[in-house]
Amino acid sequence: MSTSTLTSELWAPQTRHNPLPFYARIRQEAPVVRMMDPYFQTPVWIVTRYKEAVELLRDNRFTKDEDKLPENSPSRMQRIDSLSAINQHMLSADPPDHTRLRTIVSKAFTPRRVEELRPRVTAIAQRLLDEAQPQGSMDLLDAFAFPLPVTVIAEMLGVPAEDQDQFREWTNVIINPPLNGDVGPMQKAGMEFLQYFQQLMARRRAEPRDDLLTALMTAEEQGDRLSPMELVSMLFLLLVAGHETTVNLMGNGVWALLKHPEQLERLRANPALIDSAVEEMLRYRGPVETTTYRWALQDTELHGQVIPAGEAVLASLLAADHDPAQFPEPERFDITREPNRHIAFGFGIHFCLGAPLARLEATVALNLLLERMPRLRLAVDERELRWREGILVHGLQRLPVAF
Repeated sequence: MSTSTLTSELWAPQTRHNPLPFYARIRQEAPVVRMMDPYFQTPVWIVTRYKEAVELLRDNRFTKDEDKLPENSPSRMQRIDSLSAINQHMLSADPPDHTRLRTIVSKAFTPRRVEELRPRVTAIAQRLLDEAQPQGSMDLLDAFAFPLPVTVIAEMLGVPAEDQDQFREWTNVIINPPLNGDVGPMQKAGMEFLQYFQQLMARRRAEPRDDLLTALMTAEEQGDRLSPMELVSMLFLLLVAGHETTVNLMGNGVWALLKHPEQLERLRANPALIDSAVEEMLRYRGPVETTTYRWALQDTELHGQVIPAGEAVLASLLAADHDPAQFPEPERFDITREPNRHIAFGFGIHFCLGAPLARLEATVALNLLLERMPRLRLAVDERELRWREGILVHGLQRLPVAF
């Protein structure tokens, strides 16, 4: 099938609703296929098999740092200045910079530190359910799945929680660029995000607090500090990744439970299954469909295909987690699946730093939701649900439920 046909099909609304049949077909045809990024009209290769995806995610022939690419490479030529300014974080770095940046922030996300957040996560979830319960219905994303993690990460960082709607608007624009190629809104959102954090950092320098922002501003590991742009980029990454993953983990997870009522009843009957259930939610319809870009540093052979120097490659985490070579009956949603070595949080040195926090938030919130709302159900016909347009984040636009 031609590159243009594959591109059109992958980004088509019907594929966004359910990408799995598309991935199943191309997974059979070839481990690595070439498409075009419709936003920037640059080539991108996509890996869909589990084994090959894992290999790619630890292959140092590819770089996450676009500054290592030639000046005339398509990716650098399409760069948006304001987005580049907030893209100098660990997800866009190779060792040793990646190691330095990750070490500075990792102490805030150790299992012990995350577990200490359990009472606060529980209190926020209880408050949100208290507010929703008298209404009898809600958009689960707007009323529950979004405000919970964004409040948690905002409090950790020391960012005013009342600005959360603004964060959401900027994030949606930046990670869901329009198919018409108009990068103006992305440029504007990136600049506003940058200016917001610069102003917040200036306030924190004058009035330090006991929060992660102050800690990062004074952080020093092995003689290295964060540069001003690295700090802004780190704040951007932590804020965006700190809520987007959990929002869509919870939204997709509830959607999967409602589509599989026998699994929902199984979980209600035995709440101790919540950890296993969350792992299956991550595998079945994980919140991140593909990784971010890696680029070939030189012409690189990858499973029978030559990736030209400077061209991008992605691993489809969602496709890999439905590879029948790794997961028996991958289309079956089974909250007791074992083993379940999914890669929904990535793999290798870029494995999601916030995975323990996302798991804690999801297990606490979903158990409370099912306990407090025993008659939880979809409030609209399932065919009315719409999924987000891009291939980076995999999630619903809305999830109306009644209870």
